[in-house]
Amino acid sequence: QVQLVESGGGLVQAGGSLRLSCAASGRSLSTVRMGWFRQAPGKEREFVATVSWSAGRIYYADSVKGRFTISRDSPKNTMYLQMISLKPEDTAVYYCAADLRLRASSWLSTLENEYDYWGQGTQVTVSS
Repeated sequence: QVQLVESGGGLVQAGGSLRLSCAASGRSLSTVRMGWFRQAPGKEREFVATVSWSAGRIYYADSVKGRFTISRDSPKNTMYLQMISLKPEDTAVYYCAADLRLRASSWLSTLENEYDYWGQGTQVTVSS
């Protein structure tokens, strides 16, 4: 099992930036995929970005490509989401998640049901 704790959310003006963190504990992350999802009020949770922990392969949703950067710090067991040029439509609760299932090394998990462990979420609000 793994425990995930997000931090770094807050209120920012449009065009601003924030960095979210996701601290993981409980087991080695060397064989997992980690991801960020978000859920805006009245909407379904949607995929934002994912990284394969060992290979460092990355994939982004089109809506954030070029503005968000996912990264990980292996010694700290922490994943980050650097967000720049934020827009009001980026307002949501952001969740980090872990996919611990054994998969091919090239696999990238982009579907919500591929993830078994979730953090509690951190609110990001972008004002216009």
